[in-house]
Amino acid sequence: MDAALVDRLSRGEGWALLSALPPYDEATSLSLQESLRGAGFDAELVAAAMTQSRLRARAVEKFGDFAAGMLFTPDGLEQATRLPIAARHAQRYAAAGVSLVHDLGCGLGSDAMALSSLEIPVDAVDADLATSRVAAVNLRHWPSARVSCERAEDVDLTGARGSGAGAWLDPARRVSGVADARGRTKRVFSLDAISPSWDHVQHVAQQVPATGAKLSPSMPHGAVPAGTEAQWTSWHGEVLECAVWWGPLVTTVGRTAAVCTATSTSVVTQADARPALDHPGLASVHDLGEWLYEPDRAVIRAGLTGALVAAVDGAELATGVGYVTASGAHELPWARRYRIVEAMPLSTKRLARWLRDQGHDRVTIKKRGVTLDADVLRRQLKMTGRGKGGSEATLVLTRIGGGQVALVVSAA
Repeated sequence: MDAALVDRLSRGEGWALLSALPPYDEATSLSLQESLRGAGFDAELVAAAMTQSRLRARAVEKFGDFAAGMLFTPDGLEQATRLPIAARHAQRYAAAGVSLVHDLGCGLGSDAMALSSLEIPVDAVDADLATSRVAAVNLRHWPSARVSCERAEDVDLTGARGSGAGAWLDPARRVSGVADARGRTKRVFSLDAISPSWDHVQHVAQQVPATGAKLSPSMPHGAVPAGTEAQWTSWHGEVLECAVWWGPLVTTVGRTAAVCTATSTSVVTQADARPALDHPGLASVHDLGEWLYEPDRAVIRAGLTGALVAAVDGAELATGVGYVTASGAHELPWARRYRIVEAMPLSTKRLARWLRDQGHDRVTIKKRGVTLDADVLRRQLKMTGRGKGGSEATLVLTRIGGGQVALVVSAA
């Protein structure tokens, strides 16, 4: 969608057409397009409005009721910060007393919307003209938010230091013009491939002390700048980002994990963690406690499994696998607890025999630290679950004492 089409959609006939569309339904979308064209609407405008209707339906998960009044691009929606997480970003700037935020690569404007909702003025730019026009539409309710088409690298920040201003960057992590098998623009995961570059992000942080940047969850621990806070954030178990914070936006120096749901947020820090050297791993399955704990993925990504070890007074099964065992039962908002029903070295024949003897004919497989293909193993175990009337078992495949093990667990 080009800038001219964005303008047509956001005004007059285009906006009226978009506002009048019924809730998106894939089954009726083609017939609806035909009837709209038959009613005299321009075919290009109809196609654009239907695309927006489809994107709005997808965007409800991230934007809730706001989605109905927004415009989107497919790539922009993929990378956009969901509003509850954007609100957490904005709260950092508000708590630091920042009086203006330079949003350098605003995309659809979700973070700018959250900042504006806290009455923090935003000066937003995006290098793509159509995207900047979309962001301007999405920010139309906030007069203090300005949007222009400009490269982040070209924004003059010389007067920002000491002015109470802050900066926010959400570098593009997609390769323009290169699509995957599903038609989505290909993602990049290397710091060297983002735009603006990681070097430029750090340069901005030198100019503007109150700087934050949203990066991939694959952010290497060794790349986190000294004195900053790198926070890995999950939403209902899915790790969405690693945000790096500088200067007055830092709440805890080092690596942290924010485990978020619609109703709560738990933050885990390096200070909570017990050093891995204190518990280097188990020697065998005989050292397992009664319980198995699985930390949220944000905790694992942040390298803070040691916080779970400390919280349950337990031990990680093997260094780096993330699973922790303990004798006591503990309730933690950022970890799941399972009762260990059976533990054995990983042998397909032995495991199949045990499952069959216990009346299980289907399995859910969780694995970490092993390279087995779960679907292949399921076939080898002959766990089809078709009409046998058996029950389901949950298997955890992982490592203990240098060997692969199979744990049968049940939800606590």
